[in-house]
Amino acid sequence: MKKVMLKTTISLAVALASTQIFASGFALNEQSISGMGTGFAGRSSSADDASTVFGNPAGMSRLKREQVTGGVAFIDAHTDISDASSRPNGGTNKGDMVPFMGVPMGYYVKPIDDQWAFGIGVYAPFGLVTDYENGFAGRYFGSKSEVQIVTLQPTVSYAFNDKVSIGFGPTINRIDGKLESNLSLNPAAPDGEVKIKGDDTALGYNVGILVQATDSTSVGLTYHSKVKYKLEGDTKVNYGLLGALGQNPNQKYDASLDITTPESVDFSVTHKLDDQWTLYAGSTWTRWSRLKEISVENSGVPAALNNSFGTITEEQNWHDTWAHAIGASYQLNKQWVLRTGLSVDQAPTNNENRSPRIPTGDRTIFSLGAGYSPTDDLTIDVAYSYLHEESVKVNDNNGRQAYDAKYENYANGFGVGATYRF
Repeated sequence: MKKVMLKTTISLAVALASTQIFASGFALNEQSISGMGTGFAGRSSSADDASTVFGNPAGMSRLKREQVTGGVAFIDAHTDISDASSRPNGGTNKGDMVPFMGVPMGYYVKPIDDQWAFGIGVYAPFGLVTDYENGFAGRYFGSKSEVQIVTLQPTVSYAFNDKVSIGFGPTINRIDGKLESNLSLNPAAPDGEVKIKGDDTALGYNVGILVQATDSTSVGLTYHSKVKYKLEGDTKVNYGLLGALGQNPNQKYDASLDITTPESVDFSVTHKLDDQWTLYAGSTWTRWSRLKEISVENSGVPAALNNSFGTITEEQNWHDTWAHAIGASYQLNKQWVLRTGLSVDQAPTNNENRSPRIPTGDRTIFSLGAGYSPTDDLTIDVAYSYLHEESVKVNDNNGRQAYDAKYENYANGFGVGATYRF
């Protein structure tokens, strides 16, 4: 199937949206460990290794040696839930619904000549894992979500001269997910469940330009396109009420859903102060306003239940966001480079439509990192980030169930990677 999302009775929340990740909405930032160390401040204006395939494909022209870059970022997320109330059946509010998780990445770049370079990357641009405890008070609005998008990006770059280069790569995007919510048609009957599994593949592209404005300053601009997914599959529903009446509680309906992941534009500047210090600054705009609502069409629903389950729509009304970052690196000696960064990131959600699947607020992220090069051929990168979000309110009510709570989210990110040059 393909990602069908339910609200309460069939909880239709934006299941892609993670509660704690290091970019707004359901975007992931973890496509580069070296970039993670500076808070991704110079993502489109620097080309430190092959991860520039994602950051700015034009940067491949700066890499004069064939190389492979790989790594993994680990996310340890936490949530404190307070001031919670729910109906009809109450429940617990333990929080910490995001398990310890890893986000892998890998890239390869090969210079062809002085102008052309070829590269390929595999990374995760979006993702989510949330798994609330059994009996969670907000279970009618979302109990479990597992969604990931994996992207394969073959890429070429061309250098017009020593100053200007461009890059382009189509993206092949695979989405895979599982969503679960509880269902209550009658408070006196046992809860039912809604379970959805799905996948789809769709195309997009990334394009970038990199300009060496002066001997010490470079500027870059990268555009990541929107991707349209056409999801078709089925919605499986267990009606606890029917089971209590001695009837078969398990039903399955054909379902379809259209969803578009947003485009983004990243602009950054890298300035080399001297042989040791380098400064970075960048901003990213993401068009989250594409997500006005999510509507699931279910066919084969009995007439008596069609009003509840035939078409399920949830208003999202997300808005466009900006993220800003500054960073610096210090070349301690030939072997070691030290990095740090600070970033702020707006949340696309609003107070009216925020749900337990997406209890996110504006966030601030502090990062540290280092690169160690024991030889000219090998560099090992490590990074650490601490994320803290403003506290936000969830206030969900569909007329039959309601859930109110205050969420405070924070997370630690750890990254390790390596680049080998041939």
